[in-house]
Amino acid sequence: MDTSPPAKPKFIAYPTLAYAPETDWELGISGLLVYRAKQDTNNRLSEVKTFSFVTLQQQYGTVLEHALYTDQNQFYFRGELRFQSFPIEYYGIGPHTNPDLHVIVNTNELRVRERVLYQFAPSWFTGFEADFQRLSKVSIDWEDKEQDIGIPLGSQGSGNLSLGYGVVYDNLHNVLNPREGAYLELAYLGSRTAWGSRYSFNTVQTDLRVYRPVRKRNVLATQFVGQFGAGDIPFNALAQMGGEQLMRGYYRGRYRDQNYAALQLEYRMLPFSFAKRWGASVFAGSGLVFPNFNDVSTDYLRWAIGAGPRFLLFPKKDVYNRLDVAFTNEGMGFYFHIGEAF
Repeated sequence: MDTSPPAKPKFIAYPTLAYAPETDWELGISGLLVYRAKQDTNNRLSEVKTFSFVTLQQQYGTVLEHALYTDQNQFYFRGELRFQSFPIEYYGIGPHTNPDLHVIVNTNELRVRERVLYQFAPSWFTGFEADFQRLSKVSIDWEDKEQDIGIPLGSQGSGNLSLGYGVVYDNLHNVLNPREGAYLELAYLGSRTAWGSRYSFNTVQTDLRVYRPVRKRNVLATQFVGQFGAGDIPFNALAQMGGEQLMRGYYRGRYRDQNYAALQLEYRMLPFSFAKRWGASVFAGSGLVFPNFNDVSTDYLRWAIGAGPRFLLFPKKDVYNRLDVAFTNEGMGFYFHIGEAF
């Protein structure tokens, strides 16, 4: 039983087991530090998460994420440091790439994303954002598929620093299992050769999440994500569809292009009324990638639906294990993770 004061810093470390089509089985170790500035319960909870992993697809990496609040929540620092050696499947660029035609891209990736935000109204923050992405040791097993797939920009590797400005609204209190509230981020980022980037391009990114409680235990969760770009965007920085969070059932990067928009709904029963630690979720999503706004068609839309059980892993923190089975018109995917998808 945890008898420490509510504002006292807490650290836990635990092994993890996950599965996704991109990785096969993934073994890792995670650490989580939570605290409140000056140990004042009036301050919002700050979190530092670390994660190191290896997979059966010969992938490995380390991730450090943080969401830090200063005293009186005046400043909000949110960011990610990620290094991974991660062979990926590349299908080409555009909304109509062939699911049976892809190549393997072997690469090392370093990404640093940071936001330095100031609270100008309750739960509203604004300020500076930076995003550095470096792709190195790139090799592509073309197998005579260059003409069919097309050699992408950045296939020899690149390093790009994007700088910009963002606005965030965040009143969530449990990022691993939100039950009520909303999160909104709208950001503009620009990369320029003038400050050392390999390519010049612009992106506008938005992420809107709304959570509504339904009766005592259930939650209706909604998310809209958009990434809209212009300029010479390398293939690794293009908007990408798929993964274990949004448009589950598609391999991450199965579709990629200058622009991407997707919407998903999820109904969570956490837990069932007849079980203390078991629950389930059902979800559905639709999204599309496209080259420009003058060339958008409903033919580009892709769909995904699915469901899966939940098990209450950490009762005091209201954190569940999830096993999702997702179906698309191209097949199905399995996902096993700690914490909800969004």
